[in-house]
Amino acid sequence: MVYLARDPQGQPWAIKEYLPKDLTWRLPGDLTAHVQPGKEALYQQGLKAFFAEGRCLAQISHPGVVRVVNFFQANGTVYLVMNYLEGSSLQDFITTARQLHQPKVLRESTIRSLTDDVLSGVCAVHQHQWLHLDIKPANLLITQQNQVVLIDFGTARASLGQRQSPARTVYTPGFAAPEMYQSGAAPGPWTDIYAWGAVVYACMTGQAPQEAVKRLASDRLDLGLLRLRGIYSDNLLCLVAWCMALEPQARPLSALALQQALREEGERHFSRLSWREKLRLELDALVPDAPDGL
Repeated sequence: MVYLARDPQGQPWAIKEYLPKDLTWRLPGDLTAHVQPGKEALYQQGLKAFFAEGRCLAQISHPGVVRVVNFFQANGTVYLVMNYLEGSSLQDFITTARQLHQPKVLRESTIRSLTDDVLSGVCAVHQHQWLHLDIKPANLLITQQNQVVLIDFGTARASLGQRQSPARTVYTPGFAAPEMYQSGAAPGPWTDIYAWGAVVYACMTGQAPQEAVKRLASDRLDLGLLRLRGIYSDNLLCLVAWCMALEPQARPLSALALQQALREEGERHFSRLSWREKLRLELDALVPDAPDGL
């Protein structure tokens, strides 16, 4: 639950309250939420994660990361006081652009600019020894001042230097890296980097990439990128493939290294599809499950 509040000087603030609708209920006029019978453990687990979100964001002061100025406990729950931001999510822009049915959902210059801003925010998060773990277009707010802001740190945790897996698995199909699905696997900066690549893919195609667990069985990312050859530069497509490597060690070493690679690219190249590649795409359209060797 998010409330719009104003301080005595009239400045607006957003106040986020932990009130999971599937675990609690509250009568009109009540301040205190009631936890459903048998759901107390889940409620407390989520409450701790929500409090951790406040603690994480209170440490970070960066224009690309939503700012928490205070967090406190009251009425049996936790509240986060955040800067009030007006704007639309990147998902909203992608959905609108997709409806135009153009080969390019978003222009490459736009994608590069906004995703560079995203990486700046991700770098700030990682420098504070935190991970976001749910980077996706819906969690990227584009403000009226054209600033891209990373929001919703409900899945974030201080896991840099920690090897254990999250206490609970929360992920968004298509944007979650393979290690988010694997018991005992340790997320790291490489996990957020995978999600960045998936965000760029969504900006180019208008849809999420293939889910990671399905890629492990039959990877179709290369076909998706192949369809974009000549529409977007080889440089950008290679960056996406690099970030979305199934093995974490095959991805960029850090968000800062990725950002430098994005900025230091030379002349952009646009390759045309070969006849073999065109035939491969034609075959894939007719027989989606055909093996790559055909």
